[in-house]
Amino acid sequence: MTSTNQPAPSIDGAALLNEVEAFHRRFNIFPTEAAYVAVTLWDAHAHLIDAFDGTARLAFLSPEPGSGKSRALEIVETLTPRAATTVNASANALFRLVEAEGGTPTLLFDEIDTVFGPKAGGNEEVRGFLNSGYRRGAKSLRCVGDGSNQSTEWFSSFCAVAMAGLGSLPDTILTRSVIIRMRKKAPNEKAEPYRRRIHEKQGHALRDRLADWAATVHDQVADAWPEMPDGVSDRPADVWEPLLAVADAADGHWPERARAACVELIKSAQEGDEASLGVRLLTDLRDKVFCGADRMPTAAILEALLGLDDAPWADLNDDGKPLTTRGLSKLLKQYVRPDNTPIGPRSIRIGSGTPKGYYAEDLVDAWARYCPPPPEKSATSATAATPQVSGGESVAEEPAGSRHMHAEADTRQLRIAG
Repeated sequence: MTSTNQPAPSIDGAALLNEVEAFHRRFNIFPTEAAYVAVTLWDAHAHLIDAFDGTARLAFLSPEPGSGKSRALEIVETLTPRAATTVNASANALFRLVEAEGGTPTLLFDEIDTVFGPKAGGNEEVRGFLNSGYRRGAKSLRCVGDGSNQSTEWFSSFCAVAMAGLGSLPDTILTRSVIIRMRKKAPNEKAEPYRRRIHEKQGHALRDRLADWAATVHDQVADAWPEMPDGVSDRPADVWEPLLAVADAADGHWPERARAACVELIKSAQEGDEASLGVRLLTDLRDKVFCGADRMPTAAILEALLGLDDAPWADLNDDGKPLTTRGLSKLLKQYVRPDNTPIGPRSIRIGSGTPKGYYAEDLVDAWARYCPPPPEKSATSATAATPQVSGGESVAEEPAGSRHMHAEADTRQLRIAG
């Protein structure tokens, strides 16, 4: 008598991921091969979310409309478990969605620029949800109930999130994301028209097969410690660890392709990422203003900064006003000296005058911690247009809240040797 308890046929993970990638290629024109790899792995990782300690956010971004972002999100929707697509949502609604019965959702945020764009306000609670929810165990405390009958409950925010929008995203979200910078199709780039009534069923069939495969590799993935490419550590490693674990479980050519995509997309994100205003200021001070000088009057620093091409300092605000003495002080006070006190202006001796200014020794620790490695040779060497001061002596710390004094000498020509 033949037994009816036959083992289920094994699922070829590599071949299945190939099919998922091919499904994307039918309807999506991604900017690079690495993007197809990353998005395919992200789709699969959403089915294994319970096996991971963390999850990568997926961000489809572009500078202009009509670049295929929403379509990319639409295809992801067909391939991921319990997909929930929204254009806008409150933080409380998002917390309740994650806690709802039926399993962890895959949250898809279209038009994310309406949440974080320049006209959208801060949306700090939604930002907090997205920031915290990339780690398992992240919870927020909320009041629940009606009227005066209130109690507190903890709500989880851990779930897979993909976003699409114009422009950029807050830095705290970008650093937790695999970033796909979409662009308009070129005349020679063709994609198959997507028809939901027809193609959604095909995507769902792949989704269900991904779920079946994920069940067979769940324990393997949960115990995995994927090897990172050289140079990938810290936050980028956290982002890519679940995707590389999926690639290793699929085997075939996916482990190699995944690591190549990891390196390429991390490098692209770092090159395309705009540093925060504070880091940009520190870097410009190091490489284009001080240029080896040990101190600079505030007036001279501002003159040099406002004269830089392709820099934000000359029209820093929406009203087109330039960086001021007060603005400079406010930005630099976010950082600390080597003795852990806020960086602030000090009086410096220049001839018979004592204008307020800044010392390189106060900035050196922040330069080392926050700025990218300096160029081998500074593109802007010391010139008469970038006044430098060496020597002299410090006479006093500036009292808190006092206004900066401008240099009494003509700083444009100022160059005092110690």
